[in-house]
Amino acid sequence: MAGLEARVAGLEARMSEQSQRADGQLNMVDERFDRLERHIDVRFSAVDGRFDGLDKRIDRLEGRVDRLDDKMSRQFVWLVGLQVSTLIAIVGAMAAVVFMRA
Repeated sequence: MAGLEARVAGLEARMSEQSQRADGQLNMVDERFDRLERHIDVRFSAVDGRFDGLDKRIDRLEGRVDRLDDKMSRQFVWLVGLQVSTLIAIVGAMAAVVFMRA
């Protein structure tokens, strides 16, 4: 039986070594995942900053488009006003010619 106990003790020692080795490897994997997670957090922070910058640029462009739209609306009103007044002047001139002959 002494031989069996020695063999079991040897197996237990080997299992203990394997367990310690596996624990060390798991710790290394945990550390690598932690580094990867920090790296990803930094990258996402940078991406968030870029998106914030793009949001600001889009807001400025929307303001410029709104001002351009207002300007075009004012110019359209002037254009329609000129066309209507020109039409009235032409109709008036034609009416004057027709009533002068009569």
